[in-house]
Amino acid sequence: MRFKRFGASLLVTGLALLGAASPALAHSELKSSDPARGASLATPPTQIKLTFSGPVTLADDNPIQITGPENASWTVGRAEVAGTVVTAPVKAVGPAGEYTLRYKVTFDDSHASSGSVKFNLSAPAAAPSSQSQPSSQAPAPASSASPASQAGETTPEDLVPSWVWIVLAVAVVAAGVVVALRFTRRKD
Repeated sequence: MRFKRFGASLLVTGLALLGAASPALAHSELKSSDPARGASLATPPTQIKLTFSGPVTLADDNPIQITGPENASWTVGRAEVAGTVVTAPVKAVGPAGEYTLRYKVTFDDSHASSGSVKFNLSAPAAAPSSQSQPSSQAPAPASSASPASQAGETTPEDLVPSWVWIVLAVAVVAAGVVVALRFTRRKD
């Protein structure tokens, strides 16, 4: 009887620890972007907006880059961070086609993350005139992508999903229960 109580209490303790630790195992990630992943835009945006699941800081001096067909490279202005949202003005120049927005940020848990969001421009982006200056307050055009497709691509840091860590923790707790039960049986 003492043997079963010990095993049950060890199991309950292990599950409680696992339940408390699982939020810490999850890394923050890109929740949405504007332009959205897979969006098809008729006109280029004047700013980009990245929304993350946790607060971020910029990883370096050039945290956002946008490149496209025929070596097109957009001019990205100074990125601003407001908690979980990063915005930056952009000047688009280049042909119609697929563009890739690359980002580098650091989360509060000090884990650095980089990723990319691909979108399409259906018409060429003409060189901006000297009067047109992008504003960080200008709204970005609506995109045709669904909310489910707005998350960024996974990065090497995110290759091990949370469920793997949970299964590993359960296996460690189960092994501890087995060892405890064997030692208890030997004493009886």
